[in-house]
Amino acid sequence: MEAGGSSGAGGRSGRWLRAGRIGRPHGLDGSFHVAGASLLLLSPGATVLVGADGPARLIERRAGHEGNVIVRLEGCSDRDSADALRGIELYAAREAAPPLEEDEWWAEELEGCTVYDGERLVGVVERLVGMPSCELLEVARDGAPAGAEPLLVPLVSDAVRSVDVAARRVDVDLGFLGEA
Repeated sequence: MEAGGSSGAGGRSGRWLRAGRIGRPHGLDGSFHVAGASLLLLSPGATVLVGADGPARLIERRAGHEGNVIVRLEGCSDRDSADALRGIELYAAREAAPPLEEDEWWAEELEGCTVYDGERLVGVVERLVGMPSCELLEVARDGAPAGAEPLLVPLVSDAVRSVDVAARRVDVDLGFLGEA
């Protein structure tokens, strides 16, 4: 089981997927690094929003690799322009996103889902956390005091029995997680 994309969807959450966050400039031509980049959403020629309510811009160039994505947007032609955008989230239109495989979801689809172990309420998915081996559901535990450590659930078939995005429900195996 895997998920695509990253957490957060801005003010237009139903139609937009988070594609990454603008990082430090790269070179002098307006290119910049993208933190938390979703390669599926950052293809040359694609259009992204710069900020949840920002302007739409065309991706003119993508370079680097999965762990170090570099992008240049139209209208961003020098290092100072790129630096001025640092920290702003990029969003791609959901309808322009490629289809995902079975047992793959966009982070925005999982965030807010209620988590159960069978009929036992566990909590709510707060966000997806990318790790080298797999992605994790960060679950705010039901009834836990403020500031309590979240439950981290790996998105693997031993830990997650089922995901029903339409019902906003995730069924996990707390026994497998050592939480029973």
